[in-house]
Amino acid sequence: MLPLDGHLEFDPARDAEFFSALPPRPAVCLLLPRDPAAEPLLIRAADLRRRLQRLLGPPDPASKRLNLREIAGGVRYRLTGSSFEQTLTYYYHARQLLPARYRDLMRLRAPALLKLSLRSAYPRCYVTRRVPPVVNGAIPGSACYGPFPSRRAAQAFAERVLDLFKVRRCQIKIRRDPQFPGCLYSEMKMCLAPCFAGCTKEEYDAEVARLVQFLDSNGDSLRAAIEQEREQASQALDFERAAALHKRLEKVDAVYRGHPQLVRRLPEIHAVILQRAAEPQTVAAYPVRGGRIAAPFFLRFGESPAEAQEAERIFRRQLGEETVPEQTADLSEHLSLLARWFYANPRQGEILFRGKDWPYRRILRACSRLLADTRPSATETSS
Repeated sequence: MLPLDGHLEFDPARDAEFFSALPPRPAVCLLLPRDPAAEPLLIRAADLRRRLQRLLGPPDPASKRLNLREIAGGVRYRLTGSSFEQTLTYYYHARQLLPARYRDLMRLRAPALLKLSLRSAYPRCYVTRRVPPVVNGAIPGSACYGPFPSRRAAQAFAERVLDLFKVRRCQIKIRRDPQFPGCLYSEMKMCLAPCFAGCTKEEYDAEVARLVQFLDSNGDSLRAAIEQEREQASQALDFERAAALHKRLEKVDAVYRGHPQLVRRLPEIHAVILQRAAEPQTVAAYPVRGGRIAAPFFLRFGESPAEAQEAERIFRRQLGEETVPEQTADLSEHLSLLARWFYANPRQGEILFRGKDWPYRRILRACSRLLADTRPSATETSS
């Protein structure tokens, strides 16, 4: 995936020819040492020629800047059209070349998630950064939602959601002891209080099922139920209850107001990320399946309507295939890369999510917007 397809040998005696052959473009570059036992250096550059002139040019005796002129034997590189492509290219090659420290180099940290451990006798909803394994497109015994931009954002969302349900928030072991004093939430009638047998196991399980259904439907399940109750109260001329239900409906709507579209159950994160490629009038499409970023495919657009029709056929063929991305990579790393790009400000590129089917016409319009954007691509640099 995303190979380093450019290669040049470096000879200090012919450095002018070497530098003139390098494109002044954003790239990921691997500096190969002359000694086969030495470790290569992987870098990201906003301008490949300028960066290598600093690293491989004649050294300045008065400068302490790193210079590899005497030990470099050549370079392999890949031109990148977007910061997303550059980050992903760097990730795959750093993971292969530097398995012990690529996470530290890229500052990869598992994203914040919302989790319900359904295997527990009395499940609770809490924030975690531990991504459970996905088996056959599902997480056995758990319901996980994310990724969120931060732990604080995940916690704030969880608090708003739990205000609508009577699911416990404590971390104690439930013993169903009638002598147990309970907690503040049980006193405020915000919890079914299984700790002192305030409800049956079946009643608590039903409340947890309502919570899971609420999160799976982005609030639509509870919204529909409240709207139906409000309509019945209005027809019965019980306007006081109808007003109370209307306030509860506004509270439900407030939970998902401004909610990131990326946050959903982990195995159901299916999308396509569109980025400008290094070649002119070309779009790189990165399918995301179950939170994992698959290998990109590239589409070149022109002014002919036939080319647009061919692009739609390619999208239908590529996205219609239920191929699973490489499973050897850690899902938490893919979610971290995905969240880092999605929550960046400004965010470069476009993302479109799959509903019942892929929105192919919207994808083509997004490609047109992407190619019409003449602003220079932002790229990351790394020493």
